[in-house]
Amino acid sequence: MQKFSRPELLAIVIVLALISIASFFNFRISLRRARDAQRMSDIGQIVTYLDNFHSNTGSFPASVDGKMVACLGPGTTIDPKTGMYINLAPCTWGGNSLLGKLPIDPSSNQGAAYLYLSDGRTYQLFASLEGKDEDEYKSTVLARDLSCGNRICNAGKAFSQTPLDKSIEEYENEIRGKL
Repeated sequence: MQKFSRPELLAIVIVLALISIASFFNFRISLRRARDAQRMSDIGQIVTYLDNFHSNTGSFPASVDGKMVACLGPGTTIDPKTGMYINLAPCTWGGNSLLGKLPIDPSSNQGAAYLYLSDGRTYQLFASLEGKDEDEYKSTVLARDLSCGNRICNAGKAFSQTPLDKSIEEYENEIRGKL
């Protein structure tokens, strides 16, 4: 059995250390990208829920404090004339809503959350991606300084032509000005 000399052993240890360091950083990047991919998948799922809700009711759920008003609460009743729920409560992310089970940000245990804004006619839905190199990352959304939990929102989706870089109210005022 051949023994390694000290310089050979040192070279092997250095090579293994470099490989370990490079692997560690690549692993961290892959975990970050997986969380960001999950966020965008969650946003897509919520958009599907919202589209279905709009098809059934003709409007989108309102929003309160960045949450959808689409959950049953203590004051929720059914309107006898329309059969529709009234006095719905804001939903918690990860909870059950009239739309379905709402996703929760993969870093919710660290304070991250999705943000939903709606006036019933249109909506904006935001997330905070960790990677600035993601295709969905938008510096114009970041500039709005919206809170996605304890992070600043930097990505999202909106209904139809509703922009993400301005408030729904600003957008609707622009539309009224063009009419």
